[in-house]
Amino acid sequence: MKIELHCHLDGSLNLAFVDEMLRAQGMQYEREELQKRLEAPAECGSLTEYLERFDLPLLCLQTKEGLVRAAYELVRDVSAEGVKYIEVRFAPMLSTNRGLTCEEVIACVVEGLKKGEKEFGVFAQAIVCAMRHHSLEQNMAMLYHARKFVGKGVCALDLAGDESAFPTRQFRELFAKAKEWGIPFTIHSGECGSVENVREALELGAKRLGHGIALEKSAELRKMCQEKQIGIEMCPTSNLQTKAVKDLKQYPLQQFLDEGLLVSIHTDNRTVSGTTLQKEQSYFGEEVIRQCTLNAIETAFTTEEIKNELRGHL
Repeated sequence: MKIELHCHLDGSLNLAFVDEMLRAQGMQYEREELQKRLEAPAECGSLTEYLERFDLPLLCLQTKEGLVRAAYELVRDVSAEGVKYIEVRFAPMLSTNRGLTCEEVIACVVEGLKKGEKEFGVFAQAIVCAMRHHSLEQNMAMLYHARKFVGKGVCALDLAGDESAFPTRQFRELFAKAKEWGIPFTIHSGECGSVENVREALELGAKRLGHGIALEKSAELRKMCQEKQIGIEMCPTSNLQTKAVKDLKQYPLQQFLDEGLLVSIHTDNRTVSGTTLQKEQSYFGEEVIRQCTLNAIETAFTTEEIKNELRGHL
């Protein structure tokens, strides 16, 4: 039984879906060329280079049909490897380029997730992403519309994008509003080595940290995470590609576990990183996988009833 808490919709579209959607728009690629454009190389230069792989997938997420199908097919795909609970994150504003409203985008993704949930027996919820390169007005508008879906398919807010270019402190007003409205949030933090972004996320009230690699630089912040029971969403393959770590020997997951942090293992972007949750877990032993799965259940943005049901699958 597997739990997936950090999985981006646009970075996890299957090749057949992307090929079909692009052909409908007059764009044709040979399979090898398409795969090259979608998957980041193992020796990716940086997070910025990694993010370039999202251009084509976003072209497939501009219609109601595309959004519903993408969400549904992701649930279908993860169910095949034993995932029983998934939180799918996406940035609604990135799918409004061809006339859809933010509210329509969110509704379509939720519809697709619920359709997949019903058909494949996977608990599926959405996390809406504010984008670091968007204006405060854009992100606030997105949150306003997403608020209507909280508890009805949307479970939390996230902040995604180029962490190195847009520090977390620039988004204090956004997360203050999320707290006011009772919307829990995770924040991509420490993926690019910034301890200050981790500190800021914790001070803002994040319940989980996306990646959190920079925690290895601060015993103080690790202790804070342990005391506050903050979830740490770690994505090994992605972290290697974006140069968050040099190699697996330096990966701090075991250190974090030993210090009592609620670390869990995830894919980040299944297609862009050419990975599955099975592959991510294969880097570690059975005891680590079990503990990380328990941690994922503990820190999931869901009810105690669902958490207890998931524990029963272990």
